[in-house]
Amino acid sequence: MKKNSNRLRYRDAMSASPAAAHALRPLRYLYRLPMLVWHVLVHLPLTLLLMSAPFGGLRIGGDLLKHRMVRWWQAGLMRVFGFRMRQVGTPISGAVMFVANHVSWVDIVALHAFRMMGFVAKREIAGWPLVGWLATMGETIYHQRGNQESLGGVLHEMLARLRDGRAVGVFPEGRTRSGEEVGPFHARIFLAAVEAGVPVQPVALRYGERGSAQTAVAFGPDESFFANFIRLLGEPGRTADVVFLEPIAPGDAEGRRRIAETARARIVEAMGRSSEDMDALPTEPSGA
Repeated sequence: MKKNSNRLRYRDAMSASPAAAHALRPLRYLYRLPMLVWHVLVHLPLTLLLMSAPFGGLRIGGDLLKHRMVRWWQAGLMRVFGFRMRQVGTPISGAVMFVANHVSWVDIVALHAFRMMGFVAKREIAGWPLVGWLATMGETIYHQRGNQESLGGVLHEMLARLRDGRAVGVFPEGRTRSGEEVGPFHARIFLAAVEAGVPVQPVALRYGERGSAQTAVAFGPDESFFANFIRLLGEPGRTADVVFLEPIAPGDAEGRRRIAETARARIVEAMGRSSEDMDALPTEPSGA
């Protein structure tokens, strides 16, 4: 683990040089654009075929084939963009609410690479090229921000899925941020987990060593999705840490506000850890 971490740190340090990053951008476009086209025109139809009946309902190792295909395609998209995925901890199975810090559209892709979950996301994402369509295929629950009636419908759908034994994923900050800090978590979204009596598993998302590339991955000022998509396609390769932290079991924290505070605190702690220290983080349920 230490040898691999040192190698990844060296790559991140090399990619952090602004001059080198700018000089090599045309070269990265030269080989990544064909990879993206291949991934969309060849891998995507294959994914859709195996997600459809009768294949999608087959179970392999206890997991539906259609869910495995979503993970496979999303992991491939991360590779196209030069991200080297690094998983810490294990996503728990069954009905669970995953909560993560929110930096970019990449967050959904990174999480889907390891676990199938229906995300709660702003309605605008449905209209984004490719990613919006994939989000819909990934069972996303869309929310109209600022609309209380919409939020009520979202909570109802989340509760129904959790009671059905499925997983949902939310970004409790409510929006993407610059990557410089983790914003406050809105407690109301945790109501579905409280009422369903399911665990909440915090997930820390870091790009670059110790999150050194958070701001590079995040949306720039007034940057559109398309502009961010194209810019990231030419960015240097970087690590993407997906850290599944210790779940908060029903009864571990009193009420939705306390759950929100606990989840945020665990994510903030993980964000400041070095790669070597990540192994010391509690990632299993207490008493497991």
